[in-house]
Amino acid sequence: MAVTVKIPAQLRAVTGGKGEIEVDGETVGEALDAVFESHTDLRERITADGSLRRFVNVYVSGEDIRFKDGLETQLAEGDEVTILPAVAGGRR
Repeated sequence: MAVTVKIPAQLRAVTGGKGEIEVDGETVGEALDAVFESHTDLRERITADGSLRRFVNVYVSGEDIRFKDGLETQLAEGDEVTILPAVAGGRR
């Protein structure tokens, strides 16, 4: 089923500037693997040893997958998968 994976600005250098990529996948993991097939450098930026890096948050239609089934979270036709790396900052 077709879903849209949203890529944040800080990772678009490895996707050729694309902010959205439409792929097929029944789970979040399958959708991300489909993105990685065409944008291999993205894998190392958001995963380590087959799981998401600590500082990378992923949402499906606005819901954090950490509170669902992680990479095994099921997707429905038309869902949006948003990759959102944590950004350090704040006041000094």
